[in-house]
Amino acid sequence: MNLSGVLFFPVTPFDADGALAEQVLAEHVRQGMEHGPGGVFVACGTGEFSALSEAEHARATRVATEVVAGRVPVFAGAGGPIGAALNQARAARAAGADGLLLMPPYLAQGPGHGFEAYVRAVAEVLPVIVYQRGSVVLEPEAVVALAGIPGVIGLKDGLGDIDRMQRTVLAVREQYPDFLFFNGLPTAELTMPAYRGIGVELYSSAVFAFAPEIALAYLNGDERLLTEFYAPLVRLRGKVPGYPVALVKAGVRLRGLDAGAVRPPLVEVSEEHLAELEALIKTGLELVAP
Repeated sequence: MNLSGVLFFPVTPFDADGALAEQVLAEHVRQGMEHGPGGVFVACGTGEFSALSEAEHARATRVATEVVAGRVPVFAGAGGPIGAALNQARAARAAGADGLLLMPPYLAQGPGHGFEAYVRAVAEVLPVIVYQRGSVVLEPEAVVALAGIPGVIGLKDGLGDIDRMQRTVLAVREQYPDFLFFNGLPTAELTMPAYRGIGVELYSSAVFAFAPEIALAYLNGDERLLTEFYAPLVRLRGKVPGYPVALVKAGVRLRGLDAGAVRPPLVEVSEEHLAELEALIKTGLELVAP
């Protein structure tokens, strides 16, 4: 599957009553598509996957696929209990999605072959990118085994263990040279120099959701952004648990689209931190202005 450039992870907008705001989501995706992302990942981590009902997940995926209209691949989040993951996968397939970002199973953990069976079941529905984070910590040989499952096309790394990832990339590409690897850390741009050093070029860009101009400028080589925008953003992000999502949604609102609040257990960005975010966005946009 052809994925390149900046990968767009839209937020999931909610209205004043807390319900899914489908028209706002459609506009959010439409605006993002104007900047030419390489793929759209809807109802994933930035899209508050864990806070969505199965019905909301299905509707959000359909909205995204209708707006994108086949111009780039669309992936939907899936995961948690196997029954829910399969329902999400089938709904995403029915909505026209091209693949799934497979989140870790919820709570229960089993041996390696149990996780393989979980992945295999979901990959029978749609192509899968496995998300390594939280309870899913994979040794290189385990990723080689997953790469051999039909329908498993990639691994997104949310751990940041460069030693483990280097060994994994070398082991997998020896047998499966077309297997995809992604930097999936929050604010991934800051760590991309390290990931590029081990041969991982793809990454998820939360910043693209609220400042695509900045995300594209970084992709095109503007290294000033690392010290003057991304590093301060990461410091701000680390001040409160859940800010990797809440800050993005706040950024979308600051750029003029009312995406609503985040759902519990996430919390809204404080006024002080919102002012910091607004100043950072202003700095980033000034840096990349023509």
